[in-house]
Amino acid sequence: MTQEELKAIGCTPLEDLITEDFGALGTPERENFELGCDAFIIGERLKAERLKAGLTQEQLAIKIGTKKSFISRVENGHADIQLSTLFRIFNGLGRRVSLSIL
Repeated sequence: MTQEELKAIGCTPLEDLITEDFGALGTPERENFELGCDAFIIGERLKAERLKAGLTQEQLAIKIGTKKSFISRVENGHADIQLSTLFRIFNGLGRRVSLSIL
């Protein structure tokens, strides 16, 4: 549905709600929100892949030479990790990371 169609039936488009709560695109508040979303998505993907591999956070941490608390922070979107670390984590799960620049 288009934004106009959503408004016509009394629904507020998601973009409008996000803008209301976190500001317009390009503002510092919105940038922080978007970065938090990216960290959340990476964390959720890591958790799903770890569970699919049948590993606990502790087992994955041992396998890649880090601490369980770090894996937990990444999965919860509370860690700002380097790209090399992201590659190492997913490599430990037998997965590869690819990036797209949009």
